[in-house]
Amino acid sequence: MAVKKDLKEMAQRTRIDYAIGKIPFLACLNNREIAEFKGLLEEKQFKKNQIILQEEDTANYFYFVFSGKVKIIQLSADGKEKMLAIHKRGDFFGEMAILDGGTAPATVIALENTRIGQISREVFCRQLLENNKVLKGIIFMLCGRLRNAWSMMKVMSFADAEHRVRAVLEYMAEQFGVSCPDGTRIDMKLTHSDIGNFASLTRETATRMINRLEKAEEIAITDRKFILLKPAFYRNTDSL
Repeated sequence: MAVKKDLKEMAQRTRIDYAIGKIPFLACLNNREIAEFKGLLEEKQFKKNQIILQEEDTANYFYFVFSGKVKIIQLSADGKEKMLAIHKRGDFFGEMAILDGGTAPATVIALENTRIGQISREVFCRQLLENNKVLKGIIFMLCGRLRNAWSMMKVMSFADAEHRVRAVLEYMAEQFGVSCPDGTRIDMKLTHSDIGNFASLTRETATRMINRLEKAEEIAITDRKFILLKPAFYRNTDSL
C-alpha cells in the first residue's frame, strides 16, 4: 500500500515538474520559490467531454495541463461550436481572466481524460506578479497567444473552404506536428467536425475538402487516424 502511494506521489511530482518546466515565465524563480509554488498547486481530473471552465464564469484559477488535451470553444447564439484552440500536456490557460479579473472568455472542455493543475488567482498574484522578471515573461507569453490568435484570424480571412481547411491543417501541424520521412504528422486525432469547427465550415464541407486533398495525395490518414501532410501539401498551399 505504501509503495503504491509513493508511486502515485512520484507520478504527481513528475506531472507538476513537467508542467512548470514548460512555462517560460516561471523559469526565473529560484528553487525555494518553485518549491513553494508547487506546494500550492491543486490537481483535478476531468473525463472526456467534461467541461472544465464555462464561458462567462468567474475565473479564479490559472490552469496547467498535466496530461491529456483540452479544447477552447465559444458557442454562437444558435448553439454552434467555434473551436479557438487546443492545449496539450505542458500548456496552460486561464491567464486572461486571472490578469484582468474578468470572466472566462471561452469554454474549456476535455478532449480526452485529462489531469489539470490549478492555482488560485490570489496565489498567482501574490507569488508571481510582484516579480518583475515574471512580469516580463508574462508579456512574452501574451505575445505568443496573440500570434496564435492572428493565425486563427488568417483562417477566417479566406473566402473559400479549401483555403480554410489548408490553413487549419497547417496551423495544427505547427502546434502538434512531428517530422517523419513522408512529411509532417499531426500527432493528435482530428475529426472532420473538429476541422470544420476550426474553419467555420460544416462537417460535410470539411469532409469533402479532406477527401479531395487525400485523393490528390497531398495528405494521408495513418493507421492511427492521424493526418499526414505530405510535401505536395506545402508546395500547393504556398502556391495558392
